[in-house]
Amino acid sequence: MPKVSSLIVPYASYLRVYEPLAAFPEPERGHWARYARRSGRPSYQDELRRSLADLLPVPPVPVPVHESGDAFVTEVDGVLCVCPWRTRLRGWEALGDLAQELPAPVLDAALPELVRRQAAQDYERWLSRNPDARPWIRTSTWQVPLNWFVLVSDEEREFDKGAGSGGGSRAGEDAPVLRYRTPMVQARRRVARALRTLRDTLDEGPLIDGLVDVGRWLEEFHPRSLVELDYGGLVHVLPVGELDGDHSAADVAAGIEALRTGDGAGAGEAYGRLVERWRSVRDRRSAN
Repeated sequence: MPKVSSLIVPYASYLRVYEPLAAFPEPERGHWARYARRSGRPSYQDELRRSLADLLPVPPVPVPVHESGDAFVTEVDGVLCVCPWRTRLRGWEALGDLAQELPAPVLDAALPELVRRQAAQDYERWLSRNPDARPWIRTSTWQVPLNWFVLVSDEEREFDKGAGSGGGSRAGEDAPVLRYRTPMVQARRRVARALRTLRDTLDEGPLIDGLVDVGRWLEEFHPRSLVELDYGGLVHVLPVGELDGDHSAADVAAGIEALRTGDGAGAGEAYGRLVERWRSVRDRRSAN
C-alpha cells in the first residue's frame, strides 16, 4: 500500500478565487506576504493527502483541529494574489453534504454519527463567531460542474501535456495540467449573461440554481480577483488524448448561445457532446 505522503489523489477538481493581497486585513495580510516568499510551497495534492491522513486514526478526524495557514499564490499583472486553503471551513461544509451523497450504512462506517454530531456542533459555534466566513475554494469530485464552465472561455484554456503520456497515475511533476483563468469581472459578466438566457429559455432547475449559487459566491470577493477552474486530480485518470480534446467551456458557451438565438438543434448537439464526455468520467467513478 503506498504511503499517504506519496499517494496520487485523482478525483477532485477545483474552482478557486485568488484575491489581491490588499484585500486581506492585517495581520493576515502580513502572513500571506511572508508566506509568498517561501520556497517549496505545498500543492493541492499535499492538501488532499493531509485530509486522507486525518481519516486514518480511530475515531477519524473529519475536520482539522486547527485552520490551515497554507494558500495558493500567483501574480496577476505584477500584483500578488492569494487563495487561502481554509481547509477546516471547507471540511465542515463538505461534511454537511455527505448525508446526501452516501447511503447511511456507508456513512456510519466511514464517519460514526457521534463524530459527525460533534463536528456539526463545533461548526455551529465557530460560525456564530465568524458569520461572514466563506471559502476561497470549491471542490467537486469526479466531475467539473457544468455551471463552472460558464465562468470561463475556451480562449482562456491552458493545457500542458506534461512529461508523461497515456492514462493512469503519473507523478505530480510529470502530470498534465488543464485549467482556465479569468478576471473576476469577466466571470461575473458571463454568469449574468448566461442567467438571462437560461431563465428566458429554460424552466428552473439544477443548472440555473447552481449558476445562481456560484454567482452569489463570486460577489463575496474583491473585483480584481482572479478566478481559476482547475481539473486538478482528474488529469491522473483521464488519458492525455481525452484531455487534449476536452473543450467543455466552448461547448457550454455554444449551447447557451444556441439557446439565446432559438437554435434548439445546436443547443442539443452541444449538450450531447458534454454528456458523452463527462459520462466517461462518471464511469471511472463507478469503477472506483
